[in-house]
This record gives sequence, C-alpha cells and structure tokens, in this order.
Amino acid sequence: MSVRPKEGNLFAPAKLPDLRQPGRPLRAGRHQTDAPLIPARMLNEYVYCPRLAYLEWVQKEFADSSDTVQGRHVHRRVDKRSGSLPPPDVDFDAMKPAKSVELSSAKLNLVAKIDLVEGEDGEVVPVDYKRGKRPHVPRHAYDPERVQLCAQGLLLEAHGYKCSAGVLYFAGSKERVTVPFDEELRTLTLDSLRGLRSLADSGQIPAPLEDSPKCPRCSLVGICLPDETNWLRTTAAEVRPLSVRHTRALPVYVQAHRSKVAKQGDRLAITKGDDSPPTYARLADTSQLVLMGNVYVTTPTLHELMRRNIPVTWQSYGGWFMGHTIGSGHANVELRTAQYRGSFDADVCLRLARGWVQAKIRNCRTMLRRNWRSDEDLSAALTDLKQLADRAGRTRSTDTLLGVEGAAAAIYFQHLTGMLRGGGEGLARFEMKNRNRRPPMDPVNAMLSFGYAMLTRAFVTVLSAVGFDPYRGFYHQPRYGRPALALDMMEPFRPLIVDSVVVTAINNGEVRLTDFVQTPVGVNLSDTGRKRFIATFERRLSQEVTHPIFGYRVEYRRLLEIQARLLGRHLLGETQHYPNFVTR
Repeated sequence: MSVRPKEGNLFAPAKLPDLRQPGRPLRAGRHQTDAPLIPARMLNEYVYCPRLAYLEWVQKEFADSSDTVQGRHVHRRVDKRSGSLPPPDVDFDAMKPAKSVELSSAKLNLVAKIDLVEGEDGEVVPVDYKRGKRPHVPRHAYDPERVQLCAQGLLLEAHGYKCSAGVLYFAGSKERVTVPFDEELRTLTLDSLRGLRSLADSGQIPAPLEDSPKCPRCSLVGICLPDETNWLRTTAAEVRPLSVRHTRALPVYVQAHRSKVAKQGDRLAITKGDDSPPTYARLADTSQLVLMGNVYVTTPTLHELMRRNIPVTWQSYGGWFMGHTIGSGHANVELRTAQYRGSFDADVCLRLARGWVQAKIRNCRTMLRRNWRSDEDLSAALTDLKQLADRAGRTRSTDTLLGVEGAAAAIYFQHLTGMLRGGGEGLARFEMKNRNRRPPMDPVNAMLSFGYAMLTRAFVTVLSAVGFDPYRGFYHQPRYGRPALALDMMEPFRPLIVDSVVVTAINNGEVRLTDFVQTPVGVNLSDTGRKRFIATFERRLSQEVTHPIFGYRVEYRRLLEIQARLLGRHLLGETQHYPNFVTR
C-alpha cells in the first residue's frame, strides 16, 4: 500500500514503459517460467508509477508511513475472513457478503485478495476499500484504483461468475462509487498486466519520475530517491528535500553484566537481577537492541524483534562488534547480485576505493581546520593532506592507495591532540603519540577504537536493512568474517562522527580520566565511561548537517542510509558514479 497525494490530477496514470514489440505476443523472460502471479494491488502501483511497482514487487522494498498505517486500520474489518463465495450457478441476490476472498488465475497470471464480494441482480460485485475521500474527477475515481478493481472482476469472471461492475468504497467520505467494467477499462487492465510482467522480466528498474507531485508523500520516497537519482544522472534536476525525515526510534543499549531482556506487551523489560525493578523501553521507539557482554534475551523477545524488523547487535563487553540478529533479511536479490558482480570487477573496486579514501582524507583535513586549538602552525599539515587527497583520486592500484591512506593517517593522528583543550593537569594527559589498538594504550585510542566499533555496528545494521551483504566489500578484503562493506562505507565518516565525538567528549568534560581502566595490556573505558561516550555518540548521530550535493539538512543517522541507497543506485547502473559525503 503506497501513499499518494489526493489533490489535482495526481492520480493520472504514469507514462508506462512500452516493453513489448507491436504485433508480437509477450515472450517468456528470464524469470517467466517460475515467476509468481501478479498481485492486483501491484497493478494499482504500476499504473500510478512503474518504478514504485518495481521497487515493491521485484525488489521487495516497503516503508510504513502514517497513511499506510491508516490504510491498514481502514481494512481491519474486511481483512477478517467471513462468509463464503457460493458456486457460480446460484442466485446471488440472497447471498451474504463474503469478506477477504482470495482468488488466483494462472491463465490471467493474476492473484488478488478481494476486500468484499456482494451479490446483485444475478451477478457478483467486488468492493475495494480505500483510505481517503472520493476524488472530484469526472469518473469519480482514478485509473490506478479502477484497474485494480477491474482485475478483481476479471478474476471472478475467470472462476465462472458474472461480473460487469465493481464498487470503490472511500472510507474518508463514506461514499460508494460504482465502476463499470467497460471495454476500455478491461483493455487498460490487460495491457497493464502484460506491461508489469514484461517490466519484472526485464530486470531493469524504470527511471524515477521527474519533478512529479506524486513523489513528496509517497511512502517509498526515501528508498526511491527520485530527485537525487535524477540529479546524479543529469545534474539538471532540482533536488527537493523529499528523503529527509526525523528518526524517532533510537537504539537501546544494555551493558550491565548478566542483564535480562524480556518482552512485556509492547515494551522491553530490562532487569539487572531477579529482584531489581525493570527498566522499560517501548518497542515502537526502539530502532535496534545493542547488547554488550553477558546479556540474556528471551526467545519471545527475539521473535517479536524479528517480526518488527528490529535488529539485535551483539558486542563484547569491551565493545568489539561480534554480529547481529535479524529476521529473514531483505529480499532484494538484484542489489546483492550487483554488489557481488561489482566486487569482482577490479575497475569498480578501485574507483569506489579512491572515492572513499579521498573523502576520508578531505574530511580529516576539515576536522583539523575546524577544531585546531594549538599554537603550532598547521598550514604544512593541511597542505600535505590536500596533496594526498588529490593523489588518492589519481592512484591506479589498491596498494598505492593503501600507502596514500597510511601517509595521511600518520599526519592526521600526529596532530589530533592539537584539537583537544589544554590548560589543566588532568586534560593535558589526554594525549596520543600515534594510533594504536588491539589493545589501545591510552585513553584517546581507547575511545577511538570503541567509537569505530560502534560506527561499524551502525553501518552493518544500515547495509543489512537496505539489502546489501555487509561482508562483501570493494576496498577492504572479505577475510576472517569482517564486515568489509561496512568498513568501506564508514571511511569518510570516521573523522566526522567518531573523531568528532572523541574531541567533543574530552573538550566538554563529558568523559574524564577516571572513566578509564588501566590494565597490564592496555586501557579500556569503564562502565560509566561507556555510558557517557555512548550518549555523546548517539547525540552526534542525531545532529543535522547540510548535504553538500543536494542542499537539504539531514541527520547523520539518516545520512548513513541515504549514502547506502545511493551506492545501490550506482551498482544497479542508475547513476554513473557514487557521490561520497565530503563536508565543507
């Protein structure tokens, strides 16, 4: 169920792609022999916007909105099956309405669940419920809805029933509109059936609509990215802030040793012991469940989280990412196929890797320029970073690119302490001579390692939700089970998110030297220190930033998803290049 505006003539059918040669029958494509039947509701989407139908049916994309939730609420009664459809040779005038009638036809290549079937004058009448008000147009209904209703009528006729008209019931205005199944409508419906099948078999997603008033309230606008895709293809289209939305759901972190997470109604109940009072978190406000260390989750809780597509991330007590639990996963096979194909293409890998490393170096340079506090002259370091960024964009091998990245990292981390506030004995100890890890040897490196692990976890979750395989990358090689694509995607965001969080936490006094534990082998954050660092990290993800290409403001949390979807558009061949995020 998609969301559409109701004003004007926005329901006029989109220009449907002509995928058939005139005078020739529809030929079996590469999926034709085992392709599923076409749902009647997908015909609605196809007539409205072929790209929307492809995203929902072929790539299995879906996003909820207030309108889709309201639509399910309108259908709640007719979705409960009651009554039965009598045989075609009986008198239908006395039949009781049958709710939620499921019919299919291999000959028509069609399947539908009809909201309501009534009997009238010896015929059956399909009734389709709609969320909004009756549109004020000559036919009192738009073509997408008329085609969907006619498809239901064709199914009833295929099963031997007489059906010459249907009814659209608009819940918003409580009006019934009769739709005659005339020859024109039947032809449009059958043409749409053939067109949608051809589109699915072609394996080519239609281009986005250009500057269409249908897009702003579509529930898939943040997945489709119509204006962004068109801009990257032509650079002439205006980019409206269609994909920007605030994320109200946030991660829930559980790090207390031997805690238990259980489901109580629509809430998560988190307890530290058998006698401790639980802490509650609403499932509707939970984007993911992050478990650190020895935490127990009940089976009913896991089932509910999978049903709601809420991932569970498992990390060690020290913060190392170990894996995540999801439901059945995203069904977009086309995206993963394009990802695997591109990962074996050396030219694709090098082109993407150059962009990620170049963007990372430029963002590191911006971090130093914005936050420099030392009296030391920084001009030489900024010049060197600029030259290395330019060189990264011209490298012709991955080995050379690794050398350029290493040289830039050495300059950057050598000057990182110059961004920290000094002047006090305690603050002066927040220093680092170089980047070290496994284990980190000082508090700054401890926070950097913990923050990079958290950013890896965030990207693994985003990439899985979009449909990627986080473990097959282009720059980082997929060895030892590491999430290579997540490591690729996070390169430009390391300085902007993690390094910025470290600098902010130290300079604002949010994390203190007493929040670290010194061990014989290294330095780790304490429980209190992790809580404070996590709070700063999540606050950073919620901050808005102006997108340097598209011009609208967007949260970092949402920006990660936008960049992942733009990578998908590039790998699927919709755009010639992948636009990295480089702040100014």
